[in-house]
Amino acid sequence: MSSSTVNGGISFWYAQDGIPAPREPLPGDTTADVCVVGGGFTGLWTAYYLKKAAPFLNITVLEAKFCGYGASGRNGGWLYNGIAGRDTYALKNGHDAAVRLQKAMNETVAEVVRVAADESIDADIHQGGVLEVAYTPAQLARLKDFHTTEIAFGETDRVLRGARETAERVRVTGAVGSTWTPHGARLHPVKLLKGLAAAVEALGVTIHESTPVTEIKPKHAITPYGTVRAPYVLRCTEGFTAGLKGQRRTWLPMNSSMIATEPLSARIWDTIGWDGRETLGD
Repeated sequence: MSSSTVNGGISFWYAQDGIPAPREPLPGDTTADVCVVGGGFTGLWTAYYLKKAAPFLNITVLEAKFCGYGASGRNGGWLYNGIAGRDTYALKNGHDAAVRLQKAMNETVAEVVRVAADESIDADIHQGGVLEVAYTPAQLARLKDFHTTEIAFGETDRVLRGARETAERVRVTGAVGSTWTPHGARLHPVKLLKGLAAAVEALGVTIHESTPVTEIKPKHAITPYGTVRAPYVLRCTEGFTAGLKGQRRTWLPMNSSMIATEPLSARIWDTIGWDGRETLGD
Protein backbone atom coordinates (compact mmCIF):
# COMPACT_ATOMS: atom_id res chain seq x y z
CA MET A 1 0.00 0.00 0.00
CA SER A 2 1.21 3.48 -0.81
CA SER A 3 2.76 5.43 2.05
CA SER A 4 0.70 8.40 0.87
CA THR A 5 -2.40 6.88 2.49
CA VAL A 6 -1.37 7.84 6.03
CA ASN A 7 -4.03 9.42 8.20
CA GLY A 8 -4.59 12.99 7.03
CA GLY A 9 -3.23 12.43 3.53
CA ILE A 10 -5.21 11.43 0.49
CA SER A 11 -7.51 8.46 0.95
CA PHE A 12 -6.75 4.86 0.04
CA TRP A 13 -9.31 5.11 -2.77
CA TYR A 14 -7.68 8.18 -4.28
CA ALA A 15 -4.22 6.65 -3.94
CA GLN A 16 -5.56 3.65 -5.86
CA ASP A 17 -7.51 5.52 -8.52
CA GLY A 18 -5.44 8.71 -8.80
CA ILE A 19 -6.25 12.36 -8.13
CA PRO A 20 -7.90 13.97 -11.17
CA ALA A 21 -6.56 17.08 -12.87
CA PRO A 22 -7.58 20.07 -10.72
CA ARG A 23 -10.52 22.19 -11.78
CA GLU A 24 -10.04 25.95 -11.92
CA PRO A 25 -10.68 27.96 -8.75
CA LEU A 26 -13.32 30.69 -8.70
CA PRO A 27 -11.99 33.48 -10.97
CA GLY A 28 -13.67 36.33 -9.07
CA ASP A 29 -17.05 37.68 -8.04
CA THR A 30 -19.94 36.04 -9.86
CA THR A 31 -23.64 35.24 -9.62
CA ALA A 32 -25.67 32.04 -9.80
CA ASP A 33 -29.22 30.83 -9.23
CA VAL A 34 -27.94 28.27 -6.72
CA CYS A 35 -24.53 28.05 -5.05
CA VAL A 36 -23.65 24.67 -3.55
CA VAL A 37 -20.86 24.80 -0.97
CA GLY A 38 -19.03 21.47 -0.80
CA GLY A 39 -18.00 19.05 -3.54
CA GLY A 40 -18.67 15.75 -1.78
CA PHE A 41 -21.60 13.39 -2.33
CA THR A 42 -24.07 15.70 -0.56
CA GLY A 43 -23.19 18.67 -2.76
CA LEU A 44 -22.84 16.78 -6.04
CA TRP A 45 -26.05 14.76 -5.67
CA THR A 46 -27.86 18.00 -4.77
CA ALA A 47 -26.52 19.72 -7.88
CA TYR A 48 -27.35 16.67 -10.02
CA TYR A 49 -30.99 16.43 -9.02
CA LEU A 50 -31.54 20.20 -9.06
CA LYS A 51 -30.20 20.44 -12.61
CA LYS A 52 -32.23 17.41 -13.69
CA ALA A 53 -35.41 18.93 -12.22
CA ALA A 54 -34.78 22.45 -13.52
CA PRO A 55 -32.24 22.49 -16.39
CA PHE A 56 -32.49 26.28 -16.69
CA LEU A 57 -30.84 26.82 -13.29
CA ASN A 58 -27.35 28.32 -13.22
CA ILE A 59 -25.65 26.22 -10.52
CA THR A 60 -22.15 26.70 -9.13
CA VAL A 61 -20.39 24.21 -6.82
CA LEU A 62 -17.51 25.47 -4.66
CA GLU A 63 -15.03 22.92 -3.24
CA ALA A 64 -12.20 23.81 -0.83
CA LYS A 65 -9.73 21.19 -2.14
CA PHE A 66 -10.93 18.71 -4.76
CA CYS A 67 -14.22 16.86 -5.12
CA GLY A 68 -14.37 13.98 -2.67
CA TYR A 69 -11.37 15.07 -0.61
CA GLY A 70 -13.33 14.64 2.63
CA ALA A 71 -15.49 11.81 3.92
CA SER A 72 -17.01 11.10 0.50
CA GLY A 73 -13.64 9.81 -0.69
CA ARG A 74 -12.63 8.22 2.62
CA ASN A 75 -15.47 5.84 3.48
CA GLY A 76 -15.58 2.06 3.59
CA GLY A 77 -17.14 1.60 0.16
CA TRP A 78 -20.58 0.77 1.59
CA LEU A 79 -23.84 1.92 0.03
CA TYR A 80 -26.24 1.32 2.91
CA ASN A 81 -29.81 2.07 3.97
CA GLY A 82 -29.02 2.69 7.65
CA ILE A 83 -30.19 5.90 9.34
CA ALA A 84 -28.38 7.48 12.27
CA GLY A 85 -30.90 8.93 14.73
CA ARG A 86 -33.99 7.20 13.36
CA ASP A 87 -35.46 6.58 16.83
CA THR A 88 -35.16 10.29 17.67
CA TYR A 89 -36.76 11.15 14.34
CA ALA A 90 -39.63 8.79 15.13
CA LEU A 91 -40.16 10.38 18.55
CA LYS A 92 -40.36 13.85 17.01
CA ASN A 93 -42.32 13.03 13.87
CA GLY A 94 -44.16 9.77 14.58
CA HIS A 95 -43.54 6.14 13.67
CA ASP A 96 -45.27 6.36 10.29
CA ALA A 97 -43.01 9.24 9.24
CA ALA A 98 -39.95 7.22 10.27
CA VAL A 99 -41.22 4.25 8.23
CA ARG A 100 -41.57 6.49 5.17
CA LEU A 101 -38.03 7.79 5.74
CA GLN A 102 -36.69 4.24 6.00
CA LYS A 103 -38.44 3.21 2.79
CA ALA A 104 -36.93 6.23 1.06
CA MET A 105 -33.49 5.16 2.29
CA ASN A 106 -34.11 1.64 0.97
CA GLU A 107 -35.04 3.07 -2.42
CA THR A 108 -31.98 5.32 -2.42
CA VAL A 109 -29.66 2.32 -2.67
CA ALA A 110 -31.37 1.20 -5.88
CA GLU A 111 -31.45 4.80 -7.12
CA VAL A 112 -27.69 5.20 -6.84
CA VAL A 113 -27.22 1.95 -8.74
CA ARG A 114 -29.67 3.14 -11.41
CA VAL A 115 -28.05 6.56 -11.88
CA ALA A 116 -24.59 5.01 -12.11
CA ALA A 117 -25.87 2.78 -14.93
CA ASP A 118 -27.71 5.63 -16.68
CA GLU A 119 -24.65 7.90 -16.53
CA SER A 120 -22.23 5.09 -17.52
CA ILE A 121 -20.33 5.41 -14.23
CA ASP A 122 -18.24 2.29 -13.62
CA ALA A 123 -17.87 2.33 -9.83
CA ASP A 124 -17.35 -1.42 -9.23
CA ILE A 125 -20.91 -1.59 -7.84
CA HIS A 126 -22.27 -4.94 -6.70
CA GLN A 127 -25.65 -4.97 -4.96
CA GLY A 128 -25.16 -7.98 -2.70
CA GLY A 129 -26.94 -6.51 0.31
CA VAL A 130 -25.68 -6.12 3.87
CA LEU A 131 -24.93 -9.04 6.20
CA GLU A 132 -24.52 -8.45 9.94
CA VAL A 133 -23.32 -11.32 12.11
CA ALA A 134 -23.30 -12.28 15.80
CA TYR A 135 -20.59 -14.31 17.60
CA THR A 136 -22.05 -14.85 21.09
CA PRO A 137 -25.48 -15.59 22.63
CA ALA A 138 -25.71 -12.00 23.89
CA GLN A 139 -24.90 -10.62 20.45
CA LEU A 140 -27.43 -12.98 18.87
CA ALA A 141 -30.16 -11.72 21.20
CA ARG A 142 -29.34 -8.12 20.26
CA LEU A 143 -29.21 -9.07 16.59
CA LYS A 144 -32.69 -10.64 16.76
CA ASP A 145 -34.03 -7.50 18.47
CA PHE A 146 -32.40 -5.39 15.75
CA HIS A 147 -33.96 -7.61 13.06
CA THR A 148 -37.42 -7.25 14.61
CA THR A 149 -37.03 -3.48 14.87
CA GLU A 150 -36.00 -3.13 11.23
CA ILE A 151 -39.07 -5.09 10.14
CA ALA A 152 -41.23 -2.80 12.29
CA PHE A 153 -39.82 0.13 10.31
CA GLY A 154 -40.97 -1.39 7.04
CA GLU A 155 -38.03 -3.53 5.95
CA THR A 156 -40.11 -6.63 5.25
CA ASP A 157 -37.55 -8.18 2.89
CA ARG A 158 -34.94 -8.58 5.64
CA VAL A 159 -33.86 -12.17 6.41
CA LEU A 160 -32.72 -13.76 9.71
CA ARG A 161 -30.28 -16.69 9.36
CA GLY A 162 -28.91 -19.26 11.77
CA ALA A 163 -25.30 -20.39 12.12
CA ARG A 164 -25.43 -22.95 9.27
CA GLU A 165 -27.17 -20.59 6.83
CA THR A 166 -24.71 -17.83 7.72
CA ALA A 167 -21.74 -20.12 7.00
CA GLU A 168 -23.24 -20.90 3.61
CA ARG A 169 -23.02 -17.18 2.76
CA VAL A 170 -19.62 -16.37 4.28
CA ARG A 171 -17.49 -18.33 6.73
CA VAL A 172 -16.95 -16.00 9.68
CA THR A 173 -15.24 -17.84 12.54
CA GLY A 174 -17.60 -18.35 15.46
CA ALA A 175 -20.68 -16.80 13.84
CA VAL A 176 -23.90 -18.04 15.47
CA GLY A 177 -26.37 -16.10 13.32
CA SER A 178 -26.88 -13.16 11.00
CA THR A 179 -29.41 -10.79 9.52
CA TRP A 180 -29.36 -9.75 5.86
CA THR A 181 -30.98 -6.91 3.95
CA PRO A 182 -30.95 -6.55 0.16
CA HIS A 183 -30.71 -2.77 0.53
CA GLY A 184 -26.96 -2.42 0.32
CA ALA A 185 -24.08 -2.58 -2.13
CA ARG A 186 -20.34 -2.38 -2.25
CA LEU A 187 -18.71 0.20 -4.51
CA HIS A 188 -15.57 2.21 -5.18
CA PRO A 189 -16.54 5.60 -3.73
CA VAL A 190 -13.98 7.65 -5.64
CA LYS A 191 -14.94 6.12 -8.98
CA LEU A 192 -18.57 6.94 -8.18
CA LEU A 193 -17.66 10.45 -7.11
CA LYS A 194 -15.51 11.18 -10.15
CA GLY A 195 -18.25 9.89 -12.42
CA LEU A 196 -20.90 11.91 -10.61
CA ALA A 197 -18.82 15.10 -10.85
CA ALA A 198 -18.37 14.52 -14.58
CA ALA A 199 -22.11 13.90 -15.01
CA VAL A 200 -22.92 17.10 -13.14
CA GLU A 201 -20.58 19.10 -15.37
CA ALA A 202 -22.06 17.48 -18.48
CA LEU A 203 -25.45 18.81 -17.37
CA GLY A 204 -24.00 22.34 -17.30
CA VAL A 205 -23.11 22.78 -13.62
CA THR A 206 -19.92 24.75 -12.91
CA ILE A 207 -17.49 23.26 -10.35
CA HIS A 208 -14.67 25.34 -8.87
CA GLU A 209 -12.06 23.47 -6.82
CA SER A 210 -9.30 24.85 -4.55
CA THR A 211 -11.90 27.44 -3.51
CA PRO A 212 -12.54 27.36 0.24
CA VAL A 213 -15.68 29.14 1.40
CA THR A 214 -14.84 31.05 4.57
CA GLU A 215 -18.31 32.38 5.34
CA ILE A 216 -21.88 31.83 4.22
CA LYS A 217 -24.23 34.78 4.57
CA PRO A 218 -27.76 35.16 3.20
CA LYS A 219 -27.41 34.97 -0.60
CA HIS A 220 -23.58 35.11 -0.37
CA ALA A 221 -20.79 32.50 -0.37
CA ILE A 222 -17.53 34.27 0.45
CA THR A 223 -14.14 32.90 -0.68
CA PRO A 224 -10.58 34.31 -0.87
CA TYR A 225 -11.05 34.58 -4.65
CA GLY A 226 -14.37 36.40 -4.69
CA THR A 227 -17.99 36.10 -3.68
CA VAL A 228 -20.75 34.08 -5.31
CA ARG A 229 -24.10 35.81 -4.98
CA ALA A 230 -27.13 33.56 -5.34
CA PRO A 231 -30.73 33.53 -4.09
CA TYR A 232 -29.99 30.09 -2.65
CA VAL A 233 -26.72 29.09 -0.99
CA LEU A 234 -26.74 25.46 0.13
CA ARG A 235 -24.31 24.36 2.83
CA CYS A 236 -23.15 20.82 2.00
CA THR A 237 -19.93 20.92 4.01
CA GLU A 238 -20.72 18.13 6.52
CA GLY A 239 -17.64 17.55 8.72
CA PHE A 240 -15.99 20.75 7.46
CA THR A 241 -18.87 22.93 8.65
CA ALA A 242 -16.95 23.92 11.79
CA GLY A 243 -14.41 25.77 9.60
CA LEU A 244 -17.00 28.31 8.45
CA LYS A 245 -17.23 31.63 10.24
CA GLY A 246 -19.77 31.42 13.06
CA GLN A 247 -20.25 27.64 12.69
CA ARG A 248 -17.53 26.28 14.99
CA ARG A 249 -20.04 24.72 17.40
CA THR A 250 -22.67 23.77 14.80
CA TRP A 251 -21.11 20.47 13.77
CA LEU A 252 -18.67 18.18 15.60
CA PRO A 253 -16.20 16.69 13.09
CA MET A 254 -15.13 13.14 13.91
CA ASN A 255 -12.19 11.09 12.71
CA SER A 256 -12.01 7.34 12.18
CA SER A 257 -9.50 5.07 10.50
CA MET A 258 -9.72 1.95 8.35
CA ILE A 259 -7.35 -0.92 7.69
CA ALA A 260 -7.02 -2.44 4.22
CA THR A 261 -5.33 -5.80 3.71
CA GLU A 262 -3.05 -6.70 0.87
CA PRO A 263 -4.99 -8.32 -2.01
CA LEU A 264 -6.08 -11.83 -0.98
CA SER A 265 -5.24 -14.94 -2.99
CA ALA A 266 -7.88 -17.05 -4.73
CA ARG A 267 -7.23 -19.81 -2.20
CA ILE A 268 -8.11 -17.54 0.72
CA TRP A 269 -11.23 -16.28 -1.05
CA ASP A 270 -12.31 -19.90 -1.62
CA THR A 271 -11.83 -20.60 2.09
CA ILE A 272 -13.87 -17.57 3.12
CA GLY A 273 -16.63 -18.32 0.66
CA TRP A 274 -17.98 -14.76 0.31
CA ASP A 275 -19.48 -15.39 -3.15
CA GLY A 276 -22.42 -13.03 -2.62
CA ARG A 277 -20.05 -10.12 -1.99
CA GLU A 278 -22.29 -8.69 0.70
CA THR A 279 -20.96 -5.84 2.78
CA LEU A 280 -20.27 -7.35 6.18
CA GLY A 281 -20.55 -6.06 9.72
CA ASP A 282 -21.00 -7.37 13.24
